[in-house]
Amino acid sequence: MIEIIAEKENSILTLTLNRPEKRNALNDALINSLKTELKKANEDESLCGIVIRGAGKDFCSGADLSALQKIAESDVLENLWDAENLMELFALIRKIKIPVIAVVQGRALAGGCGLATACDIVLASKSARFGYPEVKIGFVPAMVLAILRRNLSEKKSFELITQGFDFSADKALQMNLINRVFDDENFDEDINNYISVYNKTSRSAVVLSKKLLYQMDGMDFYTSLEVGAEVNTIARLTQDCQRGIAKFLNK
Repeated sequence: MIEIIAEKENSILTLTLNRPEKRNALNDALINSLKTELKKANEDESLCGIVIRGAGKDFCSGADLSALQKIAESDVLENLWDAENLMELFALIRKIKIPVIAVVQGRALAGGCGLATACDIVLASKSARFGYPEVKIGFVPAMVLAILRRNLSEKKSFELITQGFDFSADKALQMNLINRVFDDENFDEDINNYISVYNKTSRSAVVLSKKLLYQMDGMDFYTSLEVGAEVNTIARLTQDCQRGIAKFLNK
C-alpha cells in the first residue's frame, strides 16, 4: 500500500492521502510518509505550492481503530512518542518554505481536521464537514489548540473543542477557520484556478512572507516592525525583486 500519492504538475505538488477504505484515517505509516514527502518537497526549488488532499470521499477522518488500540495498550512514554510524531507533522507544515494547502472534500474530523487546520490555506467543497470530536471519547485535541488559538477567538475555540460537534464548510468559513468554499460541481476547476495564482507570484517573496508571518507569533509590535524591516531589505536584494523593479521602470 502506498500511503501517499505524490503528483507534480507545473510547479504544484499534490500529496494525496491514500487510505480511502479507511477514510484516510491517520496512522504511523501515513504520518511518516507525509512527513517524508513534505521534507523532500521542501528541497525542490521548482515548486511553488503543495496541496494535501484525500483519496475517495473524505479528506481524513482522524485516527483509525488500530491507532486507538495502540493508544489503549501503550504506556505513558509510548503515548508521548506517538503524540510527538503528529506534533512534528504540524510543526513541519509551518517550516515548509512554500504554501501548504489543504483541499477538503467530505469529512475532516479529529486529527484530520487538525491536519487541515495546520495547513497555511484551507479550501473546501460546499458539502465538506469539519469537527474536533475528541472530547466525546475522553480525548483532547491538544496540539491543534496551539493553531486554533491563532485563528479563532478564545470563546469560539472553547466551544469547538469542548462540545465536539461537526460543522459545515460555510460555518468554517464564517469563523475564518478556512479560506474559501467552492461548489461541488466545479470544485476541481475552481481549486486549480485558485492554486495557479502561485505560479504567477514571486516564489522568493512568498517564501519570505510565510517565514515572517509565523516568525511574528509572540513578538511585540516594535520587534515585529524591526524584523519586518530586515525581511523587507532582504526581499529588495532578491533576483525576483530586482527583475520586478527593472520591468516596472522600463514600462
